[in-house]
Amino acid sequence: MAIENLTLAPYYSGTRNPFNYQKIEQINRDIVTGWLTLEEITQQLNLFQDESQDSYLESLELATRLAIEDYLGISMFSTQYRVYYGDPGLNGTAIYLDLPEVSVIYQGNGAEVTINKVEYYTGQNSAVKTILAATNYYYDPTGNRVVVASGLPSPLAQNIANPVLVTYTVGSNFLAQYPVVKQAGLLLLTHLYNNRSTVSDSVAMKAQIPFGVDMLLRPYKTLVM
Repeated sequence: MAIENLTLAPYYSGTRNPFNYQKIEQINRDIVTGWLTLEEITQQLNLFQDESQDSYLESLELATRLAIEDYLGISMFSTQYRVYYGDPGLNGTAIYLDLPEVSVIYQGNGAEVTINKVEYYTGQNSAVKTILAATNYYYDPTGNRVVVASGLPSPLAQNIANPVLVTYTVGSNFLAQYPVVKQAGLLLLTHLYNNRSTVSDSVAMKAQIPFGVDMLLRPYKTLVM
């Protein structure tokens, strides 16, 4: 029987619910590359032949892009993550390391995922971190997980809460070029440009993205079960 059909541990369960990672860190995010061009922005704001606010508009563009990325749960440009896992307690058998659902797939398209490295800690008194050879694991896109085919050395360090780490990069997302998503970006940027302070004292209003932006983006927002 395949090890995944044995419901003995989250690392090789049939349901894979809940996911078996313990925590996730975003360790590298592009905060430089522009998404909306200055030409698109000045056309939207009717600032023809006015370059006096270019630096301010570029800062608004970045804020707009980051806000939409966070709202949709996607990366317009490549973003790197580190995920931590507990000791699977398995010796000499394949383990399956779930990755967080950080990229949306729409109409069969999704952002490319690159596994940068898999690391683990061994040793009892003084833990030593080792990089697993890339030939010992592979990425399974159908399950959004890393498969360590031959397992990890045993025993792993007992004095480290999460002795297994996976670092991976989510590539640029195709949604960044969707006209409706870009239009939502221009609407949000216009809102920020025209309202340079809080638009309401209501806590609920402060937490809301403007309605028109929400209406355009909602079909592309990641579904959370």
